[in-house]
Amino acid sequence: MPRTPFQYRCLHRRSYRAAGMALALLLAACQRPAPLPPADGFDATASAHARRIEADVRFLADDLLEGREAGTRGFDLAALYVAQRLRAIGLRPAGDDGGYFQRVPLLRASREEGGGSLIVQRDTGTVELKFREQFLPQLDFDRTQSQVTAPAVFVGQAVHAPELDHDDFIGLDLRGKIAVLMHGAPKRFDTDRRAFYSSFREKFRALVERGAVGAVIVATQDEEKRQPWARGAQNWARPGMRLRGSDGRAIDTFPQLAVVANVSAASADAVLTAGGHSAAELFRDAREGTLHGFDLPGTITLSARNRIEQTQSRNVVALLPGTDAALKREHVVFSAHLDHLGIGAPVKGDAIYNGALDNALGVAIMLETAQQLALAKTPSKRSLLFVAVTAEEKGLLGAEWFARNPSVPRDSLVANINMDMPVMRVPTRDVVPIGVEHSSLQAVLDQAAAEVGVDLTPDPSPEESIFIRSDQYAFIRTGVPAVYLTGGMVARDAGVDARQQFRAFLADHYHQPDDDAEQPIQYADAARLAQLNARIGQLIADAPQQPRWNPGDFFGQRFGGLDAGKPDAEATPAASPSR
Repeated sequence: MPRTPFQYRCLHRRSYRAAGMALALLLAACQRPAPLPPADGFDATASAHARRIEADVRFLADDLLEGREAGTRGFDLAALYVAQRLRAIGLRPAGDDGGYFQRVPLLRASREEGGGSLIVQRDTGTVELKFREQFLPQLDFDRTQSQVTAPAVFVGQAVHAPELDHDDFIGLDLRGKIAVLMHGAPKRFDTDRRAFYSSFREKFRALVERGAVGAVIVATQDEEKRQPWARGAQNWARPGMRLRGSDGRAIDTFPQLAVVANVSAASADAVLTAGGHSAAELFRDAREGTLHGFDLPGTITLSARNRIEQTQSRNVVALLPGTDAALKREHVVFSAHLDHLGIGAPVKGDAIYNGALDNALGVAIMLETAQQLALAKTPSKRSLLFVAVTAEEKGLLGAEWFARNPSVPRDSLVANINMDMPVMRVPTRDVVPIGVEHSSLQAVLDQAAAEVGVDLTPDPSPEESIFIRSDQYAFIRTGVPAVYLTGGMVARDAGVDARQQFRAFLADHYHQPDDDAEQPIQYADAARLAQLNARIGQLIADAPQQPRWNPGDFFGQRFGGLDAGKPDAEATPAASPSR
């Protein structure tokens, strides 16, 4: 082996000093190189709880798993890893056929290059929007190609809420027409109803009931400040998914809408500016909550073309049995989604969307929660289920499948504790429990937080309606009270703005390749959240009574049987506007 230049300098360097001490120091320097920094940022001072969480995150968010997209080999590797971690902790398999996995049948649809058109024809001329740059047709899981030409009607935000005396469809005839609409719900709505009516599941249902044959969803400038059109459009080729029924057809789609398309805010004038109205004015009306519908002149032609194929993914399901003779037949469900976005458009040369915070960290916290509960001195009275679900990023599909087809009796599910994207980039004093105010879980959270020594901070952005955008909503829609826990907003150190860190993550890293394990993830905070999760689960599992919806609660009335008959067990969530 040839010597390095440094070795030559050490061997042949001549000193004209006579001091023996200098020579000894020189020889020591040649023989003992300076110590290297810890590999992979290893923190020898971290607790065992924090190190376990970090180890899980570093594996699940590694490039080897290629972003863990549902239905891919990378996801299957992640599922196998989680199953074996649960086995090592001591939890029993609780999936299909006595194993840890529950099969989730799916359809995958993918757009074709240039596979769609949007043409506006009016007396003033014809405008054809550019595929990807200005519009994108939504994926169709019922047919590979379709086209529709029809008159169009602007329907505001497509909200019909009679209990709030609001009807965007009043005076409008949608039969045989294309509906043009915006996201969201009126700002005057309370947080719960605003979240519910913002769901595209509810919007599309309302359109179909009124006879619409297509839809165009126009983004606003305010929305694109948070989620720029170009960022989403660059991944136009990414596939979408829907649950697949035993007949091979998609579950919960709206085939009556021949084509649904999304249009950028910058291109809204082509669709909305007509008949004395302008896109700028309508954006303002949306901001102020004063939108009104009207007929649009001319016609719109929509077409779409995509591929459809059958595929399959799997949930990971494990059980920690309860000890009470009667209560062990009931189950508290911990959930966290294991999937992310997979491989997509390169950003700064990186095409792997690792999903460290979203949601490798959530799964790792759930695993640590399982570890703590499995080692608890006093085992819980009710049984505990731990479910790492698939296809959350495709529309809460894995959670929806499990909530409808649990591997235990459906009426035995008493509560859901969900973990999704805990943004922990600076040390904090608190956690944010989303949706806890809807049920008796509020008292449980208060007690657990006091015992663990962590503060509870209300949802800082209720207008984002995240209560309906993660897996707990699938359980809520089957009548199960739930809470969704995420990272804190109150920094531990003075001069640090935790909320700004959260906003910065959403703006710069959310659903981007650099959501990876190189971020400054606060594993001590993650370990504290796992401890809180475990205490919440223990309190629910040992309580004499099951959690209950609060009297008069909107979601309790809508899905939980409060003053409204049976739960709407067949309804499904709409985490994204895809059909």
